[in-house]
Amino acid sequence: MKFLTALFLLSYACLTLEADINLIKKENSDSNTTLLVIGGIHGNEPGGYYAPAILATHYKILSKNLWVIPNLNEESIIKFRRGVHGDMNRKFAHIKKNDKDKDTVDEIKKIILDPKVSLILNLHDGHGFYRKKSQGRIYNPKAWGQTCVIDQCKLLKDKPFCDLNKIAIEVKDNINKKLLKKHHSFNVKNTNTKKDNDKDMQQSLTYFAIQHLKPAFAIETSKNLSSVSQKVFYQLVAIEEYMKIMDINYTRDFELNNQSIDKIIKNYGTLEINHNILLNLNNIKKSLSYIPIKSTHNSFKFSNPLGSVKKVRGRYLIYIANHLVLRLKPQYFKMAQNCPANYLFEVDGKKVSAKKASEIFLNDDFKITKSNNMRVNVIGFYKHGVTNESGIKISYKNLNKQYAVDRHKKVFRVEFYKNNEFCSMIMVHFK
Repeated sequence: MKFLTALFLLSYACLTLEADINLIKKENSDSNTTLLVIGGIHGNEPGGYYAPAILATHYKILSKNLWVIPNLNEESIIKFRRGVHGDMNRKFAHIKKNDKDKDTVDEIKKIILDPKVSLILNLHDGHGFYRKKSQGRIYNPKAWGQTCVIDQCKLLKDKPFCDLNKIAIEVKDNINKKLLKKHHSFNVKNTNTKKDNDKDMQQSLTYFAIQHLKPAFAIETSKNLSSVSQKVFYQLVAIEEYMKIMDINYTRDFELNNQSIDKIIKNYGTLEINHNILLNLNNIKKSLSYIPIKSTHNSFKFSNPLGSVKKVRGRYLIYIANHLVLRLKPQYFKMAQNCPANYLFEVDGKKVSAKKASEIFLNDDFKITKSNNMRVNVIGFYKHGVTNESGIKISYKNLNKQYAVDRHKKVFRVEFYKNNEFCSMIMVHFK
């Protein structure tokens, strides 16, 4: 389990559990009140996983606690399918021992039942626009879109947040004050799961939670909205309303509107490999070859919570959500020990110290300062008889543009080796 914890008043810690669940914790020492937000249980509902990804990366929690799982069903997100091994949201009452989703379902159950978890939100995109009376194929009682979903009206009276119907109505009313368009209005949908003996809903995540006296809601934005950014907008508006009810104070680093959300969604962020290579995934080429990594046990760290890696036929496929951003062809090297943390350059005539796995911006030319036992390879530069390219002034015209890593052909790799073992890569970016 990929388990990332940010403790704003305490400390930073990491913990690995059995299933490959990306749990991001933002905690304070003032309370055990915790909101758990779960996204991506269905891989073809992007509003349900982009919203928690933004929540995890662009919100600061000032009081109480927020736990976020952006991509519970990662494999289905990559393939943009509801569930590659069946509907994961119908496996919480009974699941076969050989079901490929079993480890994930078992682990998310443990997280839901954690004593600190006070309220659970399960995020979805649903068909149409829910209306109590039928107004056609899209607007009708069978639709799920634009709803706050509950399984029953109340839990036990001595539990916090026990009045599910009252909370859902309050959230719905406040969302409807912030609509982008009038027909986007929200409603409360009570499935009456136990009362109506709804066998499908009795298998769901939210019903599992309330059976264990955990207040749980689903947020369903409409698949019929015109853009992913609109779906994410309503998901975040709803989440903020639930945080207000729980007295969770927060700040965010963007304006909550369609334009800002669209910009964030399109920012793929960075990928750090083995702590010595940093790739900016925005505007990167579709394919890069001869990337120096280990033959096994490589570390891939994304700045975007929806980043993932699959190895297929010797290539590493880099995804952000369901978007295949990059194919990496590796060249296997042993990683050198005791490599420098910084490397000296002369950039446009000025001396510069660059951290490993970083990027340098320049106008005209650069030169790497010579260092004992360190060999430099500038990918795209060639000079007959030269095997160590440190101490050579290199300008943009000296580089073969086909070896650039970006689509604009402005960014080039500088690789550092120690005794033929790989140390680090630094990108030089011509303006």
